[in-house]
Amino acid sequence: MKNLLSVKRYLRMSLLLIFVFTFQFNAQTINPDTVKSQKLDTGKMWTFEFPPFDYLEKTYGFRATQEWFDDVRLSALRVPGCSASFVSEDGLIMTNNHCSRGTRRLVQKEGEDLAITGFFAPTLADERKVPNYTAEQLVMLKDVTKEVLDALKSGKNEKEKIDLRDAKMSELKDQYEKETKLKCDVVSYYNGSLFFVQGFKTYTDVRLVFQPEEQMGSYGGDPDNFTYPRYDLDCTFLRIYGDDGKPIKTDHYFKWSTEGAAAGELVFTVGNPGSTNRLRTVAQLEYLRDVTYRNNAFQLDNLYKKLEQLKSVNPKMADDYERARLAFSNSWKNIVNTYKALNDPYLIARKKDFEKKLQKVVFSNPELNKEYGHVWKTIETTRDELRKIEPKLAAFSANQQYSSRYLQIGNALVAYAKYQMLPEDKKKELEEAQTQRNAGRPGAPRGGFGGSVSQGFRDMLFPDNFDSILEEAKLEINIDYMIMNLGKNDAVATKFFGNKSGKDAAKDLISKSLFKDKAAVQELFKKTPQEILALEDPFVEFFVKVDPQIEPLRIKQREIMDTENVAFGLLGQILYKTYGTSVTPDANRTLRLSDGVMKGYEYNGTIAPVKTTFFGMYDRFYGFEGKYPFNLPERWKTIPADLDLSTPVNHVSTNDIVGGNSGSPVINKNAEVIGLAFDGNIESLQGNFIYLPSHNRTVSVDSKGMYEAIKNVYKFDRLAEELKNGKMK
Repeated sequence: MKNLLSVKRYLRMSLLLIFVFTFQFNAQTINPDTVKSQKLDTGKMWTFEFPPFDYLEKTYGFRATQEWFDDVRLSALRVPGCSASFVSEDGLIMTNNHCSRGTRRLVQKEGEDLAITGFFAPTLADERKVPNYTAEQLVMLKDVTKEVLDALKSGKNEKEKIDLRDAKMSELKDQYEKETKLKCDVVSYYNGSLFFVQGFKTYTDVRLVFQPEEQMGSYGGDPDNFTYPRYDLDCTFLRIYGDDGKPIKTDHYFKWSTEGAAAGELVFTVGNPGSTNRLRTVAQLEYLRDVTYRNNAFQLDNLYKKLEQLKSVNPKMADDYERARLAFSNSWKNIVNTYKALNDPYLIARKKDFEKKLQKVVFSNPELNKEYGHVWKTIETTRDELRKIEPKLAAFSANQQYSSRYLQIGNALVAYAKYQMLPEDKKKELEEAQTQRNAGRPGAPRGGFGGSVSQGFRDMLFPDNFDSILEEAKLEINIDYMIMNLGKNDAVATKFFGNKSGKDAAKDLISKSLFKDKAAVQELFKKTPQEILALEDPFVEFFVKVDPQIEPLRIKQREIMDTENVAFGLLGQILYKTYGTSVTPDANRTLRLSDGVMKGYEYNGTIAPVKTTFFGMYDRFYGFEGKYPFNLPERWKTIPADLDLSTPVNHVSTNDIVGGNSGSPVINKNAEVIGLAFDGNIESLQGNFIYLPSHNRTVSVDSKGMYEAIKNVYKFDRLAEELKNGKMK
């Protein structure tokens, strides 16, 4: 029997190796002419302006009504950076724990550590108001396409068309806000082909009701991020109060399903996906692959790996390096895996086939060809022109996250000197423009000091805990990044780096630098602008050399993008005229509904289950010997007596989501909550530009798991009963 089992294992492994080899071989030798695009390649993020009545009936036999869509829309909410929803008639709302970390810090009292203990309010009076926190409910939709397009068409050139379009959108926003007293956004679909005013009712009194310990809300930490199976209790409950200081009453909320959903069942996510690039042309996708994602992946991947290496080089800073890695690990996984997907010839071939089909429609119709036939060539030309510009801008920029302090200091000194040499009126003009440009962008690369450099700014440039080992390592990456973008034979690269690698060039430049310590750097800022620009420091000399090139490059970049934006809008018109709303518009933070089914998938040579249970969470805990990030909070370490370990805690479905959907309710066709979306699997990251339902999965907290934990672990009966009944007692 033992020998027979060994033979079976051998045959199974051989078949697996053959499969892997065949897959890799086919991926490398595909014939792009035989690859065909599929119906759902552009995804299924349906807008509420165009509900997919016929699609849902044809696909699932479910005939939703307008009343159903209205109720779903009014039950959904938008919160800062994420999505949320009403889950009781008394203003109770649900979102993710990871969407609410900031609220925890804002309501925490002296001596508390809510990340460790979690939080739940025993009574209504104990619910804590979150300062400066808003929830928005989409209550109005208005088509303003004609007004915006009429304004755009009156422009004499591309720049004027874009300016007139933007001015009209701003005018309509102001007009409808005055008329409706709502917060209004003017949004566009199909690359700027359709325009709608969306009016939001804004709630400003939002109070924290329940939040689990951080370790439960992000169980598995960074290793499990963008993976499945998962075991996260990634949920938070808050409540909206009215002007009278009492919980609001709402007719629209998602009732709670204590039964969850079965495998194969139809489910929906309702949320606000941030952005996708699925309707972009092949030329645009190839540009993203060759320039944008290549650059971002290079910086993130190299820095992520370098920080791991430095743990052994500089052990006393190991914990700091790990914290730094974790701070951007989410972006690292996202960017690097999207970049890999963009380099998959099969996926690009599917995008090419989609484009060919659309071109065939246009080129075979004389009328369409006359109006739209030039679009693809125009965009191809603009992207070719951008390839000559944006790599230089990338090489000439410095920022707080990726750039070595040496580059940041050189950049700041030159920007400061140039600023001080301007006349006062120009200073004010630039300062206002820079302030506006940098709004919400901590680490914006240039300017914005208001004509003076504060002590705090100098301290930030050269902090007391300056880590020379880390800064040299970052400079190595920066130099290799610059050379990659400029080319080894570029005059700037040759002058400053010669033919040296980043490692050798970094040591050489640092040895010649005047930036020896904080005091030395602060003294340099005391010099006159002319003296600063004449400093014999390689980092100052670098930015003195490249600074005059930056603004002309940016002007040219804006001109190119104006041309492309007009052409891109025309592409959207083609898509809409050809496919109508059967092709969903790219995500743009507007409210969307996505359909899917509860379904596992093949991964890593095995099968991922539709649902995971608390049994699996404890298996993870004991399997990793209770070590971070698979440790458990105190109340969970010993299995609670009333906890049913077979209860589903997480599940997967084929819904189409991206960043911004975090906190989206997952509902069944009866508009009952069966889950709470919090992540996608690693295969879903290609969803930035193509949706593949075979392996793309939404990962959610199961409604049964949330209820079980709240009721039988936290013993928070007040919340459990409200979820069950849809109202407070």
